Amino acid sequence: MNYSLILKIFLIVILIYIGLVIFIYSIQRSLLYIPKIDSYDDEQLIINYEKVNIFNSQGNALRSIFHKNEKKTNTTLVMFHGNAGPIENRFYKINKLSQFEQNLLLISWRGYSGNDGDPSEIGLYDDANSAIAWIEDKGIKKEDIILYGESLGTGVVSELASKNLFKAIILEAPFTSMIDAASFHYPYLPVSLMLKDKFQSDKKIKDVKSPVFVMHSTKDDIVPFWMGKKIFELSNNPKMSFFVDDNKHLVTYDKDLMMQLKIFYKNLDEKI
Repeated sequence: MNYSLILKIFLIVILIYIGLVIFIYSIQRSLLYIPKIDSYDDEQLIINYEKVNIFNSQGNALRSIFHKNEKKTNTTLVMFHGNAGPIENRFYKINKLSQFEQNLLLISWRGYSGNDGDPSEIGLYDDANSAIAWIEDKGIKKEDIILYGESLGTGVVSELASKNLFKAIILEAPFTSMIDAASFHYPYLPVSLMLKDKFQSDKKIKDVKSPVFVMHSTKDDIVPFWMGKKIFELSNNPKMSFFVDDNKHLVTYDKDLMMQLKIFYKNLDEKI
C-alpha cells in the first residue's frame, strides 16, 4: 500500500475543505440575506396606507408602509419580514391582517427594497428598534405593540421581546437559532465556529413575557418544523400555536389561520 500517496490525497482533501470553509465564511451573509430574490406574486394593498421612511441609527432610510386604522386604536402590529424579497411580497399578509382593529407598520431591512446599508444581526436589531421608536413617537406605547416576525424576522422579534414587554408577539416559521438552521443546510461545515450572525432565539424566548402565537408548517424544508415546535415549547404562557400540515415554508394565509388569529386577538382583548 502506498501510504505516501494516501497521505498526499488526504492532505489535498483537507486543503480543499479548509478552502471551502474560508470561502463560505467570507460570503456567508450573502447566503443568509438575499434581498434580490422575488418569488412571490405581489398583491396591491387594498387598504389606505402611507409610504414612510424610517431612519436607523446609521441614517439609512428604511422603506416602510403604515396603515392607520380608522377607529383610532393604539394597538399597532409591526411586521419584520424574512430574509428574501422586498416588502411588496408581504402585502397580501397586510391585507389580511387589516381585518383586525389595529394599525399596521411593515418595514424593510437595510439592504432590502432598495434601502442602503448591509444587513447583519446587529444591524437588523437596530432597524427594528428604530421602527419601534418611530411608533412610540406617535404616542403609542410598547404595551400596545404586537411584534410580527416572519422566518428571519422571528429572530429579531425574540431579541426585542426578551428585553421589553409588548402586547404580543407572532412568530411565523421561527427557528431555534441560526446555528441550528445553518447546521441543517450545511451539515458538513463547523457553523458554530463560522457564523457571524447567530440569532439565538431559543435562549431569548424564555425571557419573553408577552403572549406568544407560533405558526409553522410541518413539512417546512427551509426552517424544519421541530424548530418552531421547540420555540413554542420554550415560550411562556399565555401562548397559542397553529401547526399546519403544509409543504410550504411560510404558512398559508387561509381561513383556518385567520380564525386562530382571531381567537388569539380576542384573548388579548379579554386579558386587557
